[in-house]
Amino acid sequence: MKASVSQQSLAHGLSMVSRAVSPRSTLPVLANVLIATDEGRLRLSATNLELGISCWIPAQIEEEGAITVPARTFSDYVNTLSGERVQLTANMQTQSLNVRSAASTSDIKGIDANEYPPMPAPDLANGVTFKAGELKEMIQQVAFAASTDEARPVLQGVMVSLRDGELTLAATDGFRISVRRAPLAASLAKPLEMIVPARALTELARIAADPEAEIRLHIPSGRGQAIFRLKDAELVTQLIEGNFPDYRAIIPRALKTHTILTTAALLAACKQAEIIAREGNNVIRVDVRGRGQEPGVVEISAQSEETGNSEVQLDANIDGPDLTIAFNVRYLREVLDVIKTPSVALETIAHNAPAVVRPVGDENFVHVIMPMHLG
Repeated sequence: MKASVSQQSLAHGLSMVSRAVSPRSTLPVLANVLIATDEGRLRLSATNLELGISCWIPAQIEEEGAITVPARTFSDYVNTLSGERVQLTANMQTQSLNVRSAASTSDIKGIDANEYPPMPAPDLANGVTFKAGELKEMIQQVAFAASTDEARPVLQGVMVSLRDGELTLAATDGFRISVRRAPLAASLAKPLEMIVPARALTELARIAADPEAEIRLHIPSGRGQAIFRLKDAELVTQLIEGNFPDYRAIIPRALKTHTILTTAALLAACKQAEIIAREGNNVIRVDVRGRGQEPGVVEISAQSEETGNSEVQLDANIDGPDLTIAFNVRYLREVLDVIKTPSVALETIAHNAPAVVRPVGDENFVHVIMPMHLG
């Protein structure tokens, strides 16, 4: 293999795929990135056998070929290069890659590309297409609610449902549920449901830089995988097997108190309270108090024996009985971080019942938070 590429393109491509490199693996080749010529471009690929990312970058190809080199070593070295162009020459006999740019030259020892796990090729004639910007926003509003507990692998995933002309993403860690819906451009012949690792979707949102681009989803038959194809990149992930909780049955229906607040003000109050609450049990009290015809008041308070206490009062439109409820402040802050509308609705039933957070004016997103014990 012999090729010339832009230093900037090579560095960007390596940063994109390196997130799929296995940090701890019994297979040394999985710590490497695959560099291969592919129809006049250079393909960079990395995988940990559960997640794989590939990207294609423009290149001047003189000789076809492929090699794998340690991802961290190669990426760190490329980031130090000052030249605009990088010459890559693979020596198949010594399995090393010569990297030359301006006055710099290095030989990096690699491993034969034939030892690298093959990346599946999607059937480009089939699949479902999404707008990158819309899917990215959906992922950002849902994936954060997935569990990080390896003992509950199903909850580490996001339920992706395509049915009745609608795409639905849902995630829960047992303490909160985040659900986002969007219409599909075209209905499917038959419904499709799968549990995609939240980490894989987070990486997909990261590499989907162009909001106007298209992302095409392919499900290879019988392989338990999903392939997301972009114009110059591709993400392959193993799907999670198991039964996802029936989150629809948990979303409260008969809500009693409807409170509308300014999103930015509530978020700022939560951030302030979190500074105090994080030194204790991370709990904040939310006191909802109506005042007849006048705007009501929502008081956000936190108390910690180590730090002190904090109290913020916010004006709010309140419809329903007064209520005091407690939340994990991080859970409330994280959902407010992904709400795009100027106003947000906090809907409650009782101090010991799940609360619902909705963006005002957006019926496609709903978030449920379990309350904490009021001490």
